[in-house]
Amino acid sequence: MKRNLCAVMGALLAGTAALIAGPAVAQTYSWKPDKPVTIIVPWAAGGSTDQMARIVASELEAELKQKFVVVNQPGASGSIGTKNALEAAKDGYTWAAGAAVDVGTYKVLGLLDTMLADWSLFFAVANVNVIAANPSTPYKDFGQLLSDLKAKGDSIAVATAGLSSAGHNYMESIRAADPAVKYKHVTYNGGAPAVTATVAGETQVVAQLLVEMSEHIKAKRLVPLAAQTEKPVTLEGYGEIPAATKWLPKMPAPLNYFGIWVPKTAPKDVVETMQAVWKNKIAKSDALKKYADSRAALYAPIYGDEAFNEAMKMVRYTAWLYHDAGKSKVSPDTLGIQKLQ
Repeated sequence: MKRNLCAVMGALLAGTAALIAGPAVAQTYSWKPDKPVTIIVPWAAGGSTDQMARIVASELEAELKQKFVVVNQPGASGSIGTKNALEAAKDGYTWAAGAAVDVGTYKVLGLLDTMLADWSLFFAVANVNVIAANPSTPYKDFGQLLSDLKAKGDSIAVATAGLSSAGHNYMESIRAADPAVKYKHVTYNGGAPAVTATVAGETQVVAQLLVEMSEHIKAKRLVPLAAQTEKPVTLEGYGEIPAATKWLPKMPAPLNYFGIWVPKTAPKDVVETMQAVWKNKIAKSDALKKYADSRAALYAPIYGDEAFNEAMKMVRYTAWLYHDAGKSKVSPDTLGIQKLQ
């Protein structure tokens, strides 16, 4: 009896110790936010950045026991919201979200005086660009569209999220691979509005991220024509989407990383804490893995130098793509952005 009582007491003490130890793990972070943290999404609600940011915010809340508030501030190809994050108090309580290539090319496009090196980067996923058509159009494969873009492209309306968006990047990549291509560029304040516009028939075609149009594709409200990839992409619940390289074999397809970032003027303990959270929580996030799998995105929880080096591949490619197309305001070489070979 005495031995059983000792065993019970031992188990109770062990359980108590575990309860005490549990919260202590969460307290090992050097930064403990004592008020809500703002994540500015510089695009409209419902787009790829908004989707990703809200999942990340939920994971951060669970780990740091503080509210992370996602605020949409669209406009000027994402540069308005990013500028607000850049000019906010340097206390680590205001972050930006989006595609790293946007931040890396704003200065090239003359939209905002900032470079990728100005930010501490934390990525969640890498997204795939896709071009899709409204079902009422004659376009059932990319070859048909490509032929018309060369023959009468000025009359074909293509929706994108704006000048620095993934969709515009894709269209300029197509044009660079085949200089005979032309298109009528119709811009919106985010990927979601651009996709919705094509579903509604306002434009014939949309070039944006697959995560933004995947549900419409599955519901047959859009016809996917080609992904900006080297190999076909399989969308769960739909099937295979061919790679644009089937028609344009020399077109590059660097990865497009999405995440959140804070200016490097933020306190050191904020950045160190977020690095630890990325390693302990984001790198093991079932929610982000599920999101990536369901939308044919690549789960990519990287940060720091690795994130910068990987993102610069897309930045280098895109900056020179815009410059060679005559759309840059500042030459990339004057900013130290070398051409991707």
